[in-house]
Amino acid sequence: MKYTQKAPAKINLAIDVLRKRPDGFHDVIMIMQSIALYDTITLKPVHGGKITVTSNSRCIPEDSTNIAYRTAEFLRYKYNVKDGAEIYIEKNIPVSAGLAGGSTDAAAVLNLLDKAWSLKLTKTEILEAAKRLGSDVPFCVSGGTALAEGLGEKLTPLKAMPESYILLAKPDIDISTKEVYEGIDMEEILERPDIDAMVKAINEGSLQKIGENLSNVLEYVTVKKCPLISDIKAKLLEYGALGSVMSGSGPTVFGLFDDQSLAYNAYDHIKQMVNEIFVVKPLPDWENS
Repeated sequence: MKYTQKAPAKINLAIDVLRKRPDGFHDVIMIMQSIALYDTITLKPVHGGKITVTSNSRCIPEDSTNIAYRTAEFLRYKYNVKDGAEIYIEKNIPVSAGLAGGSTDAAAVLNLLDKAWSLKLTKTEILEAAKRLGSDVPFCVSGGTALAEGLGEKLTPLKAMPESYILLAKPDIDISTKEVYEGIDMEEILERPDIDAMVKAINEGSLQKIGENLSNVLEYVTVKKCPLISDIKAKLLEYGALGSVMSGSGPTVFGLFDDQSLAYNAYDHIKQMVNEIFVVKPLPDWENS
């Protein structure tokens, strides 16, 4: 029997880096949002077999370095499972883009293997496993709109983001999250997001205020490697975006629109600047959709 699940991308409406921890990681506070851009994961349990990963994309590994593979290995070891699994990833989310493409695949594999291997895990057990696999994986399990703290694994659900149109534009460069965080100098962060103002804007359902409060302290690091980020942001604002910011560690930039025609007009003017570009909507509550 085969099991299939969509795995949605995420954007960050706001990211602040609070401090570098003794273990070398960083404490952050973020507002995360699921969006209607998906990978599709198809999984088939294999009695007594191995774990394999294949994909339509040449941009992701098909060995043990793939987070989907590591997810299956982790569950198999933790719960002493003897079976294997064939995992197929239909990749639509850009790779190394700041959109949690790997993390959302891992979250989907967690859910699918719970069914395929009849583990019958509780939601708490799935989230605990997710924390072991990556800081964005717990959010990708739950989805929707959330405040994320700690490494990103401490989640507080927020009111659903208002209906809107999100134009995503990814420059033709891959960015390593590790490299971006290693490039942070806390002394160089002069402007920080107003997280409270963003939460208030979401609670009020004010798309205008959400746009005004889009902010990402990682942007100054990534823009040094990819100045095109600034150009795309300027173009998005020129063509009617309520706000524009880089998502995650980049290099994907998104603009927030309240009008579909404006979003697609911006799409037409920006598409020659990038190889990958999409107009999508926010997902109100992925977990229960």
